[in-house]
Parts: sequence; C-alpha cells; structure tokens
Amino acid sequence: MPNEWSDPARVEDYLAREIPHRDSAELLLAQALPSPVEHVLDLGTGDGRLLALIRREHPRARGVGLDASEPILTRARARFAQQQDVVLAEHDLADPLSQLTAIADLPALDAVVSGLAIHHLEHERKRSLFAEVHALLRPGGVFANLDLTASPTPALHDLFRQAIGRVEDDPADRLADACDQLAWLREAGFATADCRFKWLELTLLIAQRR
Repeated sequence: MPNEWSDPARVEDYLAREIPHRDSAELLLAQALPSPVEHVLDLGTGDGRLLALIRREHPRARGVGLDASEPILTRARARFAQQQDVVLAEHDLADPLSQLTAIADLPALDAVVSGLAIHHLEHERKRSLFAEVHALLRPGGVFANLDLTASPTPALHDLFRQAIGRVEDDPADRLADACDQLAWLREAGFATADCRFKWLELTLLIAQRR
C-alpha cells in the first residue's frame, strides 16, 4: 500500500473523487462524537478533511492524523500549517498502531475517527485494528468510521460504482459487509456498535467504549 500511494497521480485521482452524500455523513459523524473532544486520532487522514471538520466543531481538540502516503500527508501539512495542535505522521494501517511513536504519549482518546480508509485493509486486519482502537479510547470514547462496505448483490455494487463515476473497481478495495463489521466491533469490546448512515456502499459505523 505505501508504494501505491506514493504515486502523486494516484493520490490526485483519489482525492478528486466525489461521493454523493459524503458531506451529510461527515456531519453525522461529527455529531456522534462525545463533547468535548480534547484528543482525537484520525486513521488514514488523507488531506486532513475529516480532522479539520472535527476541529471546527471542537476547537480545543488536539489531533493526530495518520496516513501511509507521503504525497497525501504533504497536502495535510499544508492544511494544518498554522495549527500546532495537530500532529501528522506516516503510518500504514496494515501495521499495528502500537508501532507508532506519535501516539505513545497520548492520553486516553475521546475519539478515533476514519474516513474512507479502513476498507483498504484485509478483513483480519480490520478486526485487529478495531481492538487496537478500543484499547486507545477512554471509557465512553467513540470510534466513528465512515467507509465503504460491501454491497449485498453485484447489481447494487454496479449501481454504486456508476453513481460515483467509476468504470472499474479500485484494486485497493477490500470491502467487508457492514453487519460483519458491527459484529467485529462488538467482539473488540465496544459496548454499542450501530450503523448511523448508509447510502449504497457509503456507511457510517459508530461504536462506543463501555
């Protein structure tokens, strides 16, 4: 994955994609977070779009954004150039979060968020990542994952792909069923796991630590 996302043309194509209703889903994600949010981790931060939204809603929030792509992180660094409360670090989500020194000194997190990133991971890694996220959250903390999930039929998958203007599947996608992911979140120890938004494959899953 790091080699693939080091291609600037690949990065430009990915960041330029438009998904209908994404803005509405992101607002619902922000509303699902506890208040106040003082410490937040963004998995697969991209150009910092989601982290910026959360900091607008919670101006005192200190954020850490992770991404495997140096070209994408360059975009995020430009966005947060004047914001000392944001730390950006290169990290492949396929690797355990425990390997990352940027989060070693963080207190228990109020929120962990992710936007359109975790669907690139193999399913077993998704499950282990959910457990790692649970361990990082404070009691009552929230994990909010806005991502792509598998369609129940090939016809619905084709409908989504047409709606976002894609001729072919993205070879990096590893789409998992939304219900399976809710079960994995509960297995990871989350007290509640719920689907708060779904439009075809665009899905918002919210899980809260006990």
